[in-house]
Amino acid sequence: MLYNLVMDEYLTISETAKLLNKSTKTLRRWDEEGKLSAVREPMSNYRVYKKNEVLHLFSAFVDTDVKETTSNFVAAENEYSVLELFAGAGGLAVGLEKAGLKCVALNEIDKFACASLRKNRPNWKVLEGDIKTFDFSEYCHKVDVVTGGFPCQAFSYAGKKLGFADARGTLFYEFARVVKEVNPPICIGENVRGLLSHDNGKTLQGMISILDEIGYNVVPVKVLKAINYKVPQKRERLILVGIRKDIDLKYEYPKPYKKVYYLKDALKKGELFDVNVPKSAGAKYPKSKIEVLDLVPPKGYWRDLPLEIQKSFMGRSFYLGGGKTGIARRIGWDEPCLTLTCSPAQKQTERCHPEETRPFTVREYARIQTFPDDWQFEGSIAQQYKQIGNAVPVNLGKELGYSIVKFLNNYYSLSKPK
Repeated sequence: MLYNLVMDEYLTISETAKLLNKSTKTLRRWDEEGKLSAVREPMSNYRVYKKNEVLHLFSAFVDTDVKETTSNFVAAENEYSVLELFAGAGGLAVGLEKAGLKCVALNEIDKFACASLRKNRPNWKVLEGDIKTFDFSEYCHKVDVVTGGFPCQAFSYAGKKLGFADARGTLFYEFARVVKEVNPPICIGENVRGLLSHDNGKTLQGMISILDEIGYNVVPVKVLKAINYKVPQKRERLILVGIRKDIDLKYEYPKPYKKVYYLKDALKKGELFDVNVPKSAGAKYPKSKIEVLDLVPPKGYWRDLPLEIQKSFMGRSFYLGGGKTGIARRIGWDEPCLTLTCSPAQKQTERCHPEETRPFTVREYARIQTFPDDWQFEGSIAQQYKQIGNAVPVNLGKELGYSIVKFLNNYYSLSKPK
């Protein structure tokens, strides 16, 4: 990284590629052709670009003053209700609440996450336990949207087309069962990006065919990047939207914002939060890891270590392919955080603080996921990290909520008696 150079004066190759909307391959070719010359950072030998030179050469189409022209905000014209499944510690639920949707019930199996939900929202109806043991038919035609971050499980295929009955025993089956019982105008499922390619796409196609079978048309699936929705974190979530077949209305995903927020926006007073992050407990690195990470500069990772330490620290991973950019990673103030994991001190997925050689604290974790500071997490420190790491970022949930409100406003305006 830019260890011996002034960071504000230089751009990495990935930062330059993003700014110019070009691939890193194109930039390397331009460097070889002399169109846009890179310099080499002395410590790492990485290609970096003089910021002033890039802005001078490409000023005609580089917008350095980011002004938002987009807003997804829309006011709810009625009181809309949500039934949330696999609710976790409430990231999506809080986001939907901020968008004006009322949570009528939430189901979650983890007792610590349920305790967190009850602690923060005593008025919410928390249905603790295995979803398979609950009957949701009491909510039939009484709920506007069913949401759920169902865990991704492989299906057992029976025949060429996966049907509702074939998925029995999986958690997506339970999600679909509840949607069928409740029959809302719209349902929203969310999952990891990897679902796109799981079993060569057959798992996702199976889910779509099941929703079709129970009476829902699926909107083209989209992966939303959290950094485009006021979240200072490189997290991605696949969104699966089903519209009941009797409704002839288009659903539109929330529009992405231009501005990207960085770690400093999460932890320091600014646009996202009006005070610095509160002090809180947190995990610690063992002495052996501290000695290694002390050598890594902000925005650096394992490649910034001496070769022998790289080999020792990484073990067999050193000889495997891939960039492995999350290993021995120290996050910089002026970049979004990498996707948070459920354990901040986990081996080889380090998310080290920019200035102190330690993992992020519980409240820092919560800030990066855009939870409000007054949202408390129950259980041990490890359980709190797990709840936060598994959550949908609150601000992403809010923007998704606006898109749901917009759809429901349209639906109910068309449904009113003439």
